[in-house]
Amino acid sequence: MSDSIPDPAKTAPFVSPQWLADHLDDPAVVPIDGSWYLPTQNRNAAAEFADAHVPGATFLDIEALADQTSPLPHMLPETGWFGREAGALGIPSDATLVVYDGAGLFSAPRVWWTLKAFGARDVRILEGGLPAWRAANLPLESGRSKRPPARFDAVPPGSAVADLAAVEDALGRDGVQVIDARPAGRFTGDTPEPRPGLAAGHMPGSLNLPAMAVIADGRLKSIAALRAVFADAGINPMAPTITSCGSGVTAAILTLALARLGNPDTRLYDGSWAEYGSKPALPVATG
Repeated sequence: MSDSIPDPAKTAPFVSPQWLADHLDDPAVVPIDGSWYLPTQNRNAAAEFADAHVPGATFLDIEALADQTSPLPHMLPETGWFGREAGALGIPSDATLVVYDGAGLFSAPRVWWTLKAFGARDVRILEGGLPAWRAANLPLESGRSKRPPARFDAVPPGSAVADLAAVEDALGRDGVQVIDARPAGRFTGDTPEPRPGLAAGHMPGSLNLPAMAVIADGRLKSIAALRAVFADAGINPMAPTITSCGSGVTAAILTLALARLGNPDTRLYDGSWAEYGSKPALPVATG
């Protein structure tokens, strides 16, 4: 690599658009477009990638690189299968992987978390995403990804992910917070769930911090602002934490915010409300 990654104490886990532009010719730096959108956003991530993306980027579709046997959306797949598929996309596990999305900061944290969970050595997020890249008038290319196959030595995600049993255990005892990243109306049950068949409300004992509360202008808020947001929500940002949301995407935004604040003990509930809210036997709170 021509020079070092910026000081993690100052910028981790982000790199600036100019830093990435300066390293596009570095074979040890791999840009990854991790764009994904909600159906209500009426955007086609794959089509947008084909139209314009960071030069040399590969497209990682969280729907395609997921457990295709699960009825739940974009669940983590089997370890060996993920490694083979990531390698086929030209993603090496020993490179500096720079993830971005077309919204600024929405689905990129989910891809960042997934790659780290499966053992990628160094995963960063492009600060401001593709909108910031465009605003800086940096080069774009079109068409399909041209990255050659690579080797991704995947490891089991282990402690990065929480299953339903772990969530139930955390809700039933002191010491582990469960934070729900869904909008407040869905958390209280006042707004119906967008997925059919799911209960309205939240897990009893969980706390609510909508993911968009930690973002400003397509970027994660400053450390001082993040601390204030967590404090206002009654959340200890340094306590052991499980993040959740509707389907495990925006939960990763809170995981990213906690990592930025230095929390060493976070897990993401991969099934999130798509799983919990589909089980009539489980208790649900409203209000």
